[in-house]
Amino acid sequence: MKPGDGCPECEKGKVYLQKDPALSIRVVGQVPLQATVYELERLRCNLCGVLFEAEAPEGVGEKKYDESAAAMIGLLKYGSGFPFYRLAGLEENLGIPLPPATQWGIVKEMAEVIRPAFEELIRQAAQGEVLYNDDTAMKILALARASPHSVEVDEETSDPRLRTGQFTSGIVSTRQGQQIALFFTGRRHAGENLAQVLARRTAGLTAPIQMCDALSRNLPKLPRKLEIIVGYCLAHSRRRFVNVVPSFPEECRYVLETLGEVYGYDAQGQEQGLSPEERLRFHQAHSEPVMERLRAWLRAQFEEKRVEPNSGLGTAITYLLKHWTRLTLFLRQAGAPLDNNICERALKKAIRPRNYVHQPITRRCARENGDSRMVSGVTRRRSVHNHGVSRKARRRSLGLNFRRPAAGMVILSIARFFIARAASTYMWVVAVLSWPSQSAITVISTPD
Repeated sequence: MKPGDGCPECEKGKVYLQKDPALSIRVVGQVPLQATVYELERLRCNLCGVLFEAEAPEGVGEKKYDESAAAMIGLLKYGSGFPFYRLAGLEENLGIPLPPATQWGIVKEMAEVIRPAFEELIRQAAQGEVLYNDDTAMKILALARASPHSVEVDEETSDPRLRTGQFTSGIVSTRQGQQIALFFTGRRHAGENLAQVLARRTAGLTAPIQMCDALSRNLPKLPRKLEIIVGYCLAHSRRRFVNVVPSFPEECRYVLETLGEVYGYDAQGQEQGLSPEERLRFHQAHSEPVMERLRAWLRAQFEEKRVEPNSGLGTAITYLLKHWTRLTLFLRQAGAPLDNNICERALKKAIRPRNYVHQPITRRCARENGDSRMVSGVTRRRSVHNHGVSRKARRRSLGLNFRRPAAGMVILSIARFFIARAASTYMWVVAVLSWPSQSAITVISTPD
């Protein structure tokens, strides 16, 4: 049937082509990495013993691991938090040997190839209008085992006192609607890494806006000729009130609803597509009166002695009043954001693999009461990702003093372990039975 033909249904009208086509979707499962084995015919001279091998098909190449394989391993590991050992187990079940050490070698080799692109991203991020930065704890075994007096550690440490902590710093740079996310892992703090990025900033540009929390280690030490406009994250201040809601429900409700009103105005500005200058005037007209009422209310809590300064609510109020100028930068500076949430969301990608090693199955906290020891609390966090990590390694990595659990708890933990393992085994059986008849490895014979 084609446009202009008669309608087979009513046998009177004609059919015409529609603007929107009909959609038919078919989803097909594929393995992350596929392998093809080429069987090349070989001939051997019976006199001199020289071997002659057939040439591989055109376009196959000489590399065993294609660039796309390295990209997929890197995306799974660092983009989705998929551990090397888990990918190795998946590929082994599909008939493709890919040990974790091999994956690391592939990714490390490819990282050196794309380093020029990373350096260019750093240069472009330095030209950003707004730079968000934050850091979180991270562990690198090679760096942790290195001697603190080695040259490599000294180069990474700007503080005269040797630093033992390891951190992953996230820096998100925005410019004209484009975003660049950078991650640095080592002994430097977020402020030190940001200072190195800003060192590549082109001279003559206007001062950029830095958004971070109030920790001093997030502020870079810059030369006098380079200036920045610092704003603090309003969400960090809000979180302090969220943490004490059970103890001070009415007071915290007022603060949270007031901040929610400000965030509502900011969302309206984004929906209307306002420019930075128009957004600034919009906040000054709507959000500034709201924030001034909140500031007067906060001061009244201390002046009228309604709140104890050392209480949870008192410390939250003190934090907000102490950093009020930088927390309300969006009321004075065009383009200044309200919070640092964009950087914290980006950091989650970097710390996803961290939970596979450091999350214990059972953690027991004990305290001494006279001559007897009593268990004050039990916090259980189960994760199927810890089955390949020994209990002693988890204890050592966390630096905690674990007590031996009671016999009943051991039996309960073992039962839960085998139930979870049985469930995962059942899913694998279903997956194998439903898998197509062909293997993930394709064998191609190429005669001479």
